[in-house]
Amino acid sequence: MTTDTPARLLQLLSLLQTPREWPGGELADRLGVSRRTVRRDVDRLRELGYPVQASKGADGGYRLVAGKAMPPLVLDDEEAVAIAVGLRAGAGHALEGVDEASVRALAKLEQVLPSRLRHRVATLQTATTALTSGDGPSIAPETLIVLASAVAGRERLRFAYRAGDGSESRRLAEPYRLVSTGRRWYLVAYDLGREDWRTFRVDRLSEPFATGARFTPREMPTGSAAEYLRQSIRRRQETYEIAVTFDAPADVVAGVLRGWLGTPAPLDDSRCELRGSTADPLAWVAARLAMAGHEFTVREPAALVDHVRELGARLTRAAGQAPA
Repeated sequence: MTTDTPARLLQLLSLLQTPREWPGGELADRLGVSRRTVRRDVDRLRELGYPVQASKGADGGYRLVAGKAMPPLVLDDEEAVAIAVGLRAGAGHALEGVDEASVRALAKLEQVLPSRLRHRVATLQTATTALTSGDGPSIAPETLIVLASAVAGRERLRFAYRAGDGSESRRLAEPYRLVSTGRRWYLVAYDLGREDWRTFRVDRLSEPFATGARFTPREMPTGSAAEYLRQSIRRRQETYEIAVTFDAPADVVAGVLRGWLGTPAPLDDSRCELRGSTADPLAWVAARLAMAGHEFTVREPAALVDHVRELGARLTRAAGQAPA
């Protein structure tokens, strides 16, 4: 019999999180208590915000159902390791849909994982390689965990940073948000040394260290970190107007490119045109178009035509044939 009430409640909660209905008698046997004690424990869980539903009958059952708010979860070792590995695998790449919320979840989970489970997660992470569709650079999940924890805890952050021109510096900043663009992670922060807001590419950031010094968040000049990053990228990079025709139906191209540069417009049943603006490097744009898997013709800009021609020649040479 479990006489420790908190331990018994956790055990009961763990059982109820299994997607099935538990007869009261079976729960009582599992916990080594009376059915009356089970009913009292269920009432305690309800008071804590867990929506436990009871069914009537000779041997009424209990199940955990969806509620209005997300109560704390109880995970066994295998579940915790599985979730941590999955979050770490996704966090290492700026994949669409894996945003700051996922990194915050990973930071919370890693904070409470026992050392034995951290070792299992690290072992699995080291022994496996994910085949992803992300085009951006990989990032150590530990780096994102430190950054997310500093953002959530409003702690000043020290880190080393390598700029685009290769120059290196040490920064002290007040981290505001992590933002994923789908290809890269960025940290939006107030740089105390420059006394201004800055965006930092996380793949160029190293040795992050939360100092423990708390700060009151400053007002973001653009209202949101995402908008500030968008404007920052636009200021730093030249924007190109792209026009490309594909020898494939518009819906087929849309399914492959998934909104990149916009929505293709049909020219006829077997051809379409894609127009849009981008600040991405033209070499990457050329490679992205080639990976679409359909014949295409670049209409503009002329510089992109040159990049596509150069890419084609390079691939031809790699195949061991001289370009025509």
